[in-house]
Amino acid sequence: MLDSDAKAFGNTATDSRSNLNIASAGLVLTRRRPDGDGSAWRAGSFGLGITRTANYNQNLRYSGRPARNQNIFQRLGQDQNTTLDDLAYDTYLTERDDEGTYVPADFFDTGALDQGESIRTSGSTTQFDLAYGASYLDKLYIGAGVGITSVRYNSENILTASAVNPNDPASAFESLTLRDDIRTTGGGVNLRLGLIYRPIDAVRIGASIQTPTYIQFNETYNSSLQAQFNRPVVVEGQSYRSPRSAADPNLVQYALTTPFKATGGVAVVIGKYGFLSGDVEYLDYSSSRISNYNNNRYDFSFDNDDIKALQQSAVNLRVGGEARFDVFRARLGFAYYGDPYQNSNYDQSRKYLTGGVGVRQNNFFVDVAGVYGKGNTLYTPYTIYGTDGRPSAVDTPVVEVADKQFNFTATAGFLF
Repeated sequence: MLDSDAKAFGNTATDSRSNLNIASAGLVLTRRRPDGDGSAWRAGSFGLGITRTANYNQNLRYSGRPARNQNIFQRLGQDQNTTLDDLAYDTYLTERDDEGTYVPADFFDTGALDQGESIRTSGSTTQFDLAYGASYLDKLYIGAGVGITSVRYNSENILTASAVNPNDPASAFESLTLRDDIRTTGGGVNLRLGLIYRPIDAVRIGASIQTPTYIQFNETYNSSLQAQFNRPVVVEGQSYRSPRSAADPNLVQYALTTPFKATGGVAVVIGKYGFLSGDVEYLDYSSSRISNYNNNRYDFSFDNDDIKALQQSAVNLRVGGEARFDVFRARLGFAYYGDPYQNSNYDQSRKYLTGGVGVRQNNFFVDVAGVYGKGNTLYTPYTIYGTDGRPSAVDTPVVEVADKQFNFTATAGFLF
């Protein structure tokens, strides 16, 4: 369950989304040498696993009455060479001359607008892992793996705006509906190396690295704009009351290289009573890069400059423990994921609290757990530029989103 509170234009709206899925599945095959074998390499394990590493299912909505300098007409009056500019022109909300794009007299004096947007996203990132690990003298454990990543992401954005006074004689504008649909699929690969050292029986020290994940994406984008006028608008002798325009579906192919990850951790076993563990993960979000593939010639240099300028390195922390009571287990954990954005006055870190119980027998185990998480993000429906040609922090509308999620998981495993 994910609850999203969106604050915009002085109002706060709440929406929620539930989803049922299989979070993970795996198989581990282990071969151990007999005790009388003199080899220092005591055992080896081969593992297969599939894990849902990200969930994109969310419903979000906001509405309110923006100031005139922030409403959709201020955006339409700026030609930013995008699909929206062509749609606005084709629905006669804007006109063009030698000096550029402008809002014509029919709509120039449009007063206050009631404006809002509903956003529905779905999909996930799933990783299939192949890994092998070996034990050296039962003191040092070394492992390596390859991860094959699959991404599916869909979004449906519907932005609406309507005149507070739809019968205002000073303006022909009544309402508009802008719809954007994005369908994205991708596949990628990464490599991981890790080791665990056990200096004494009660202590385990681990470290691992993961290479950047290289993912190739295919993204299809559809957009349409419907306008409604309170009286006929005449353009070149033709009269219009409800013009609509739709862009041709646009396929974009690109590749994303995600950040390198480094992790270190310690676990302490408290006899037969349980254990405590903690780990630290470092990654630099500003090192992400977008590039072309399959002969696409789009220039992503400006996008990569934005990534480098806006994002930063972050540290993620995770601590937890397990208590054992005969065959029963109880677990508690906390995780903190650092803010990936630099020079931001809005904290976008995320925090998670986990609790669970389980039963373990000689040949099987069952666990149930709950995860509560919360975090904040910012969303910008469109950008308005200032007279200096740069995005205006005053005029560009920003939606503050506060997420609260609760996940319930049930896990069963068999030992043979």
